[in-house]
Amino acid sequence: MKPTIALTKGRVEKQFLKFFASLSYDVEPLINKGRKLRVETDDFLFVFAKGVDVTTYVEHGIADLGIVGEDILAEFQPDVYNLFPLPFGECRMALAKEKGKEWPEGKRRIASKYTNITKEYFKQKGESVEIFKLEGSVELAPILGLADGIVDIVETGTTLKENGLVVTDEFMHFSARCIANRSSLKIKRNELAKVIEAFQRGLTVK
Repeated sequence: MKPTIALTKGRVEKQFLKFFASLSYDVEPLINKGRKLRVETDDFLFVFAKGVDVTTYVEHGIADLGIVGEDILAEFQPDVYNLFPLPFGECRMALAKEKGKEWPEGKRRIASKYTNITKEYFKQKGESVEIFKLEGSVELAPILGLADGIVDIVETGTTLKENGLVVTDEFMHFSARCIANRSSLKIKRNELAKVIEAFQRGLTVK
């Protein structure tokens, strides 16, 4: 039975396919998949999902391996093997506020998709904050007055700048990660070893 790999849609997907192609795998069926969310190649079965769903599919054995951002692992802490970092998907977690505005006195209001990371960050600082969980563009929260600032993933910082926000602190650095289902590593050891070894060889290529 072919190994199943769950792949995070979007930016990580594109970066992974470039990396995968560098390992001499055929990526044409994956690049030209259209709107398909499940694609079979000669060697693997790929499923395409949002990052947090990738971890769910891997944790429950629907997928053997997963390619997902480390931020998702830090936020949700799924019960999977976090095997190793991959050479793409680099980003950082940042605290940001509106340019030209000072932080208010007293309890700050922070909006974020990453509420667990945000709670831990401010806990380490010994500061109590009010946290609003948002799933969309968190940059809107300070602009519309919901929050004083945001905690979010930053890659280039362009979105923040275009929305009048500035970073006041960076506190975590991430990359994409290869994760695995715990049982799959035992049951499909031989099948998975080949692709895992290929990934690891690719990490050493400059």
